[in-house]
Amino acid sequence: MIADLIDTMLSLTSLMEEESDKLVRPGRHPELAECSAAKIRLVSSLEAQTAQLNRERPDWMEALEPELRAQVLAGIAALHDASTLNAEVLRRQIELSSEMIAAVTAEVQRLTGTNNATYGAHGGLFQTGQATPISLNTKL
Repeated sequence: MIADLIDTMLSLTSLMEEESDKLVRPGRHPELAECSAAKIRLVSSLEAQTAQLNRERPDWMEALEPELRAQVLAGIAALHDASTLNAEVLRRQIELSSEMIAAVTAEVQRLTGTNNATYGAHGGLFQTGQATPISLNTKL
């Protein structure tokens, strides 16, 4: 059971490192959807394995042989490092995508003239922007 746990941690670590490497390179990466699905499966498996170990023997970590415990701790450390980097790369990608969509929306509003100005009862000028429909072609 511990060997399976270590194997799952190493697989998840490797997958996160691979995803991070792809995300920092320019271009399309259509295989990232598969990568995300695989990450979900591995995380679910890891959670199930640790839950089973905790349920069967709450002190399983302390009961491990020193060499096996060192392997588990090394796997946890590697997984932590990979997940921290992966989270940062994903955060930057989401920020970049949001900024790009906002820029496209602003340009479409500028070109289509969907901004309106109205005068209020007391002479004030109010700017309003209508929602601009934006759709993305994900199958370039």
